[in-house]
Amino acid sequence: MSIADKQQQLLDELDLFQDWTERYEYVIGLGKQLPAMDQTLLTEDRLIRGCQSQVWLEASKEGNKIRFVADSDSLITKGMVAIFVRILDDESADDILTADMSFIDKTGLKEHLAPTRANALNLMANQMKKYALLLSAT
Repeated sequence: MSIADKQQQLLDELDLFQDWTERYEYVIGLGKQLPAMDQTLLTEDRLIRGCQSQVWLEASKEGNKIRFVADSDSLITKGMVAIFVRILDDESADDILTADMSFIDKTGLKEHLAPTRANALNLMANQMKKYALLLSAT
């Protein structure tokens, strides 16, 4: 399944909900499904700078695919990063780097989050692309 297909699948799932509170609960549920990050990886150098909550992100390369693990100390933020992990995990660096991340605007998340949390969505996407760029050189 391509990144665009995964993005559309997520948007279709969110469209099933009638109001923002249902979508909010769904995103929190995605975060709860995110596997716990190994405690040894919850370090300062893995924090995404500028997020209101603490968000840790780690990437590794397996063959020609980039693998992501993430965690947060906030339920909604963990759900938000879970969205990006779901979309970008196990994809090639080239596909991650060329992915159109404007799909996040179509989720409606930004309109219902505090500005600092909405900005975190951009920071997460940018950090994942930075990791892909860095790992593409290895």
